[in-house]
Amino acid sequence: MAGTLYVVATPLGNLEDLSPRAAATLRRVAAVAAEDTRHTKPLLAYVGSRAALLSFHAHSDEAAQRRILHLLGSGKDVALVTDAGTPAVSDPGAVLVAAARQRDVPVVTIPGPTAVGAALSVSGISGDRYLFLGFLPRTGGERRRLLETVARSEWTVVLFEAPPRVANLLRDLAAACGGDRRAAVARELTKVFEETRAGTLDELAGYYAEAPARGEVTVVVAGTGKAVRAERPPDPTERARALLAQGMTRKDAADRLAAETGITRNTAYRLVNEL
Repeated sequence: MAGTLYVVATPLGNLEDLSPRAAATLRRVAAVAAEDTRHTKPLLAYVGSRAALLSFHAHSDEAAQRRILHLLGSGKDVALVTDAGTPAVSDPGAVLVAAARQRDVPVVTIPGPTAVGAALSVSGISGDRYLFLGFLPRTGGERRRLLETVARSEWTVVLFEAPPRVANLLRDLAAACGGDRRAAVARELTKVFEETRAGTLDELAGYYAEAPARGEVTVVVAGTGKAVRAERPPDPTERARALLAQGMTRKDAADRLAAETGITRNTAYRLVNEL
């Protein structure tokens, strides 16, 4: 019999938010696969767990995954945790869950805190339907495409961002969505310095330009409330000609072409270079 992989939600900050079931699971399993073992070690001490602590994060090699799967295959139970909140949400845990399922390993959720739900609940913005985009790329065509997705979304959009880049994100969102779009920035949720600030994108961008954000940050942006009509993507060749005619470099034109038409970057670069 294979062991069970438990996907365990852990506190965003306040340890009292750990559920009794999650604490019992962490005490019972043979091993805990953690995004950052230094961060998880105090949590295990808090619940009195003697489980082996294994590292599993975005840059782990295949050997780390094989070790966990071997434990599961030998009948040992393993808990998967992230630094804060629910694993596999903007987190590499989904890779391990998928690998376990491929081997018919039972996977059980131990639900609990999630920054997405927590931020929505205090934002004052409708959470009936929402789109979660996680962290946007820092630059490039894919960032522009996702900013346009936020701008056109009928529904509320939830984003994660690193503190030093919050002001830039809010400025880009204001440019894409219009500065009067409603939004909220929730930071340090459940922690001592928890703060949720709501306003327009222009107001929030101005505030965080003057008072840089600290701690974990979740951004909630109101939707348009209007259904998006499907539009036929532009012809790649004609669009490439138009972009080059505007004086764009071949690289920038290819990035924009890939974002606007949905073709791969390699195809876009080849098409632009052929022209």
